[in-house]
Amino acid sequence: MTTRQIVIDVPETVLLSEKTDEEAFARELRMLAAVKLYELGRLSSGRAAELAGIPRVEFLLSLGRYKVFALEAELSDLEQANA
Repeated sequence: MTTRQIVIDVPETVLLSEKTDEEAFARELRMLAAVKLYELGRLSSGRAAELAGIPRVEFLLSLGRYKVFALEAELSDLEQANA
């Protein structure tokens, strides 16, 4: 799998307020981005899990922590098919 690196400048005050280091903060940003893009329907659960760097099942199980329903996209697809 080919990957690309994206660099984001983060003020040190943000890291201090989060009480975290760069590596942990980067992991959390990847997860938050994956969750939000999944929630918006812009990424499938598989692609979102890829972005988060975790297995799909683990990603789906972790969505509750972010108050995101794991099968929202699938339900939307079913509702549109029945409309």
